[in-house]
Amino acid sequence: MATTDEAPAPFMQMTRRYPTALWNDSADPEELRESIRLGAVGATCNPVIAYAAIKRNPAQWEPWLRALAAAQPTWSESELGWAAVRELSVQASQQLLMKFHESGGRNGRLSIQTDPRLHRDAAALVRQAVEFSELAPNIIVKIPATAVGIQAIEEAAYRGVSINATLSFTVAQAVAVGEALERAMDRRAAQGLPDQEFGHVVTIMGGRLDDWLKLWAFENRILVEPGALEWAGVAALKRAYEIFRERGFRSRILSAAFRNHLHWSELIGGDLVVSPPFDWQARINENGFAVRERISEPVPAGVLSELLSFSEFVRAYEPDGLKAEDFGHFGAARNTLRQFLEASAQLDALVRDVIVPPARG
Repeated sequence: MATTDEAPAPFMQMTRRYPTALWNDSADPEELRESIRLGAVGATCNPVIAYAAIKRNPAQWEPWLRALAAAQPTWSESELGWAAVRELSVQASQQLLMKFHESGGRNGRLSIQTDPRLHRDAAALVRQAVEFSELAPNIIVKIPATAVGIQAIEEAAYRGVSINATLSFTVAQAVAVGEALERAMDRRAAQGLPDQEFGHVVTIMGGRLDDWLKLWAFENRILVEPGALEWAGVAALKRAYEIFRERGFRSRILSAAFRNHLHWSELIGGDLVVSPPFDWQARINENGFAVRERISEPVPAGVLSELLSFSEFVRAYEPDGLKAEDFGHFGAARNTLRQFLEASAQLDALVRDVIVPPARG
């Protein structure tokens, strides 16, 4: 049933009734404006989003890139492309500044992702995170939740960078990041550094965990009860949320990589963040889903029992299911990192086609 004028859209209802925050999984200016109208208090940008924005609006971005290339004749396609990521991020951050100030820095954040090509170099990730954090007061920086990335997360957070852990799919990763952020904040306090609201968030890409488990089950010729694997990411998100509350972590869980409405509806009521792409927000609103507290409701017992029969799900679900050195080798992490790297290459190619267009006879 579609929403009506008399019934506020589901996301409006959620943000008015519960502490659950809505962030828009895009920095596209038009989408972000509409998402803010629905209650969004955050957004994200990365090479994939920048690539899509430039492709969607070439009349704006192609002259901008040509002008920048003329002003910076020694810059590579990669440097020019990342300048576009920065510019798009800064523009989007301005739309969120009011929410940032209203929340005291807890929300109103624009996430910008570190270059995935730096994933093996903690020091380089920290340098870029510090640089990005200085673009606007409400920037939050995405760093991968790998063994190397968690080293960078702790150091960058200690230096005052607001963190959004990405490339994260498992409870073990989320807990390791939460612990690293606690260490960073404690180090700051011990040294008398300013106490402030960083708005740190720890992402679990629930839909990408679902994707990986479906592929793993298929390749291992395991038949699964229909629908069970749609709950895998939700189960990991709920488990991580419980652990964060039990341990008093000052960061919040963030649900990303939507594949179904459960990645939103099953988390309503939690003091966490849901970050669907704008099209998912529109679909959910169009279908008028009932908005009620579900974060405290367990995953159906039969579903969880089915999931726990798969060793690969157990690795993702248990807080000690993976060692830190295995975070980057988990199937969902490898596949997603490859997609992030490919997106960077696509952005380079797009910039190349703008500044060195093919010759015509």
